[in-house]
Amino acid sequence: MFDVLLSVAISFSITFLAIPVIITVAERKKLFDIPDERKIHRSPIPSLGGLGIFAGFILASLIAIPFQKASEFQYFFAASFVIFFLGLKDDILVISPIKKFIGQVLAAFLIIYKGNIQIRSMHGFLGIYELPETFSLLLTYLTIIVIINSFNLIDGIDGLAGSLGLMSATVFGCYFLMVHMPAYSIMAFSLAGCLVAFLIFNFQPAKVFMGDTGSLLIGLINAILVIKFINISNSVDVAFPVAASPAIGFAILMIPLMDTLRVFTIRIFHRRSPFSPDRNHVHHLLLDKGMSHKAITLTLVSINLVFIIAAYMTRHLGSTWVILATASLFFTGIALLYYTRQQTHLVVAKNEPVETELTTSKIVPLAKDILEHKN
Repeated sequence: MFDVLLSVAISFSITFLAIPVIITVAERKKLFDIPDERKIHRSPIPSLGGLGIFAGFILASLIAIPFQKASEFQYFFAASFVIFFLGLKDDILVISPIKKFIGQVLAAFLIIYKGNIQIRSMHGFLGIYELPETFSLLLTYLTIIVIINSFNLIDGIDGLAGSLGLMSATVFGCYFLMVHMPAYSIMAFSLAGCLVAFLIFNFQPAKVFMGDTGSLLIGLINAILVIKFINISNSVDVAFPVAASPAIGFAILMIPLMDTLRVFTIRIFHRRSPFSPDRNHVHHLLLDKGMSHKAITLTLVSINLVFIIAAYMTRHLGSTWVILATASLFFTGIALLYYTRQQTHLVVAKNEPVETELTTSKIVPLAKDILEHKN
C-alpha cells in the first residue's frame, strides 16, 4: 500500500510541477495549437501537456514498481516510449495515419510478445472460450490499437479524455490492489496521479492540452490493464474473482470504445479513412445541445460509472447479454441525440491533403501582430 501511495504522490508532484514549465516554454517559443474550423477552442493553447503526464507516470512507476517480481514491465515501458515519441512527433509535426499505425503496432508487439499480454479466451462471450493462437493474436492486436486510438479520438473537449482515463485507471488500480498484484496497481495509480495534476490545468477553460503524447499513453496503459484484468479476474485462484470479466472491462472503457467504433463506422461508410477528422463524436453532439465542456465531461463520466455498476450488478447474466445490453443502451442514447438535434446532418471532413516527409509543423507560431492584438 505504501508503494501505491508513493507512486501517486510522485506522479502528481512531477506532473503538477512540470505543466506550468511546459506552458511557459510554449508561450516563450510561441508554440500553440492554432484553432481552425474543426476545433472547439477559440484561442491558441499549448498542446504539449502530455510531456508532463509521461514524465510523472514513468518516474513514479520506475521508482515504485518492484521489477524483481514483475520483469514484464520493462517491455511495457519500452512500448510507452514508442508511443511517447510517436505522439510527440504528431503533436509537433503532422504525420500520416499509416506511420502512426505502424508505431502502434510496434508498441503492441512489445506488449504481446515480450510483456505476455494476450487475450487467450473470450470467457463465454458469444459462447466462445479458448481461442486459436492466430485468432488470439489478431484479436489482441486489434484490441490494443482500438483502445489506444479511442482515448486519442475522445480527446476533443477540455477535461474529457483525462477524466475518463482517471476513472478507468482508478477502477483498475483498486481491483489489482484487492487481488494483491501491486505492480499493476502501481502502474494504474501512477497514471491516475498524473491525470489528477493535469486536469487542474485542463478543465475549462483549459490552459494546456495533453495532445497525442498524453492521449495515446492513456490508451496504451488502459489497454494493458484491461487485458490483464480480463485474463486474471475469471480465475478462481484470485482473491476477488469477477464473473463476465470481458463485459466489466468493456463497461469500464465504454464511452471511448463505443464512440470510437461508431465514428470509425461512419467514416468507413462515407468511404474515408477511419483516422480522418470530423465532428461526429458524442461530445460534439452534446455541444450542439448547448452544454459546456465541464457539463459534458461530468455527464459522460457519470454515465460511464453507472454502466460499470450496472454491468457488475448484472454479471450473472453472462458477458454476451451484458455487452449487448450496454451497446444497445449506448446507441439508443446516440440515436436520441441525433433525433433531437436542431440540424440533423453529419459533418464530413474534406479529404485530407497528401502528407510527405517534408510536412510542415502542426504547432504554428503566432504572428507578432496576432500576439499584440491578444495582449
